[in-house]
Amino acid sequence: MEFNYSQILSTSMVLFAIIDILGAIPIVIELRKKAGHIQSEKATIVATVLMVIFLFAGESLLKVIGLDVASFAIAGSMVIFFIAMEMILGLTIFKEGDAPETVSIVPLAFPLIAGAGTMTTLLSLKTEYATQNIIVGILINMMFVYFVLKNTERLEKLFGKSGLNVLRKAFGIILLAIAIKLFRNNTGL
Repeated sequence: MEFNYSQILSTSMVLFAIIDILGAIPIVIELRKKAGHIQSEKATIVATVLMVIFLFAGESLLKVIGLDVASFAIAGSMVIFFIAMEMILGLTIFKEGDAPETVSIVPLAFPLIAGAGTMTTLLSLKTEYATQNIIVGILINMMFVYFVLKNTERLEKLFGKSGLNVLRKAFGIILLAIAIKLFRNNTGL
C-alpha cells in the first residue's frame, strides 16, 4: 500500500469541488436557523462513514444490479456535469426537500455533503486512483467540512456573499472539466 501525493491532491480537489461546502454555507446557515443547532461532529462522522462504505461496497452493489463501474462513471460524469452547471449558471436542477427538525443527518450529512454527486464521484475516482489515496482525500475533505460547519457564520462574514459566489463558480468550472475528463476516459472518446 503506497500513498501517492499527486493522487491524494487530485482526489482531495475533486471531492472539495463536488462537496462544495463553501458554496453550501448559505444553505448551512439557513438549516441552522431552522433547527437552532447543527451537530457538526455528528454530520461529519456520518458523511465520512457513508462515503467510505460506498467506496468499498458501491462496486458490489452495482454488480448486484448488473452495472459496471465504467457505466456508473459515465452516468456520474453526467451528474457532475449538471451539478457544475448549477454552480456556474446559478440554476437549481436538483431540488432539496424540506428540512426536518434534526438537520445534522438529513439533509446535511446526506444528501448535502455525501449526496448522489459525491457517491458517484467516489466510484468514478476509483476507476482512476488507488483506494487508499481516495480515503485520505475523503479524510482531508471531512476535516475541512468540520471546520466549515463549526465556523459558518465567521466564514460568511469573511468571504461575503459575492466572495462565496465567486468560489462557487470557480469550483463549478473545475467540476465541469472533471466531468468531461471522466466521460472521455470511460467512453474512450
